[in-house]
Amino acid sequence: MSLPVTDTSARVTSPRQVGTLIIGGGFSGLGAAIKLVQEGKHDFVVLDRGDDVGGTWRDNTYPGAACDVPSHLYSYSFALNPDWTRSFSPQPEIRKYISSVARKYKVLDKHIFGCEVHSARWNNETARWELKTSKGDFVAKIVISAVGVLCEPSLPDIKGIEEFEGEIFHSAQWNHDVDLDGKRIAVIGTGASAIQIVPELGKTAAQLDVYQRTAPWVLPRFDREYTTVERLAFKYVPGFQKLCRTGIYWAREAQVFGLTKAPVFMEPLKFLAAQHLRLQIKDENLRRKVTPNFQIGCKRMLISNNYYPTLTQPNVDLVTEGIAEIRKDSIVDRNGTEREIDAIVVATGFHVTDSPTFASIFGKDGNSLAETFEAVGMQGYKGAAVANFPNMFFLLGPNTGLGHSSMVYMIESQLNYIVDALETIERYDIGTIEVRKDVQQAYNRDLQAKLSASVWNTGGCASWYLDKHGNNPTQWPGFTFQFRDITRKFDLDAYRSVSTSDLPVPAVVAQGQVAATSGTTDAEPTDLDDDKVAAQ
Repeated sequence: MSLPVTDTSARVTSPRQVGTLIIGGGFSGLGAAIKLVQEGKHDFVVLDRGDDVGGTWRDNTYPGAACDVPSHLYSYSFALNPDWTRSFSPQPEIRKYISSVARKYKVLDKHIFGCEVHSARWNNETARWELKTSKGDFVAKIVISAVGVLCEPSLPDIKGIEEFEGEIFHSAQWNHDVDLDGKRIAVIGTGASAIQIVPELGKTAAQLDVYQRTAPWVLPRFDREYTTVERLAFKYVPGFQKLCRTGIYWAREAQVFGLTKAPVFMEPLKFLAAQHLRLQIKDENLRRKVTPNFQIGCKRMLISNNYYPTLTQPNVDLVTEGIAEIRKDSIVDRNGTEREIDAIVVATGFHVTDSPTFASIFGKDGNSLAETFEAVGMQGYKGAAVANFPNMFFLLGPNTGLGHSSMVYMIESQLNYIVDALETIERYDIGTIEVRKDVQQAYNRDLQAKLSASVWNTGGCASWYLDKHGNNPTQWPGFTFQFRDITRKFDLDAYRSVSTSDLPVPAVVAQGQVAATSGTTDAEPTDLDDDKVAAQ
């Protein structure tokens, strides 16, 4: 029987007061909701613009959508899934898993779906976040941004694209009402989504043109269906699935040496990818076109067994000349060749370092997150806090990305940190808390120094990992267990905090609280843990 879901149709007629407000109901937001309930914290709400939990795995329904992280590693540690059918899970299974977890832990009634957040603005007088949404206004003491990094599609700026009269849509906004069988289709992009889409479209398209700007490194996809015996063991043999998960985890961690320490350790993977290419594409001209000209790992490493074979099909052409313009029923490349098409699939990725959501979040100085990042680059502290944005925490914030393992591990690490932060705020009656700017700067200097030798910075490619300042604001420069270690406990000494009693009168009145007898500004309470890390 389905659990009740917060009403998604009625608007909030007056600002709704809430202790903690979570934006986003994907892996991050759902995990935060579950952890809060487990800690006995119920004064929170989750706002999501979709119609269900799932985030990226709810929205990306394109043909062939699947995860490139092994199934057993792509789940919450507290909710292992014994029902995976394959070693790499397809999108429908992942979405089903996320939905089942939401129901198991009974947090759907904390969600408001179909709720678009238009803006979030910090009010210095009331020490509260004020949010305007499509379902009315909200006021919250704490905001947790769980928006995610792969949620805002990036559309290409191509001359004439608005003049195209056929079907056109982004891979993350797939139009399932359009029948593409027997059509002439153009796919723009050769990234992670494209190499899953192209083989599916190649099966039925009359003509498929794949527009490549940069050839990616493609590794074999060691995917298989689990046997009945294995699935029974996952479900009924104590510790078996956890053991498999642990083995996968450590095998993946071995890649960190090559990604972040010394790119020479990436040579075995490069050899594997080169052999994969050589075996699957015999035509020398085509092989030359799809051979990358940068160090493996510099861009996201892709996995596929059927992408290269699809490019060799007679109804598929790989176009590397670049797009000059799009006309009402065709695409013209930079050599002047015009190709007639019926539909365009845009697979050009997402806004990561320049997400449109940054422009709608305003901190204590009145500047938006976008303006803040424009000035100094996208940076934060432990991916969870940003100076000038008090009482706001981020899940999968700056420098939490990985090139080798599961982001769910990073999410759970941050959840430990943020939940401990909320407990600290409650324990010491803290009214406002904000990461110190000097701590954030020191943390980022250390990060960029470590990243300077990584393959992302030295591999000879241009990628969304790097920003216009020349920094890498996206990737974590080490082992994931190191990130887990620095986020195990909340380090209050890295923050400026103001007790409820020291807040301005309007703020205290707004909270409906009587002033406390004592407070702390920058000092750390004496009974907190000693293993705080102010700057890592």
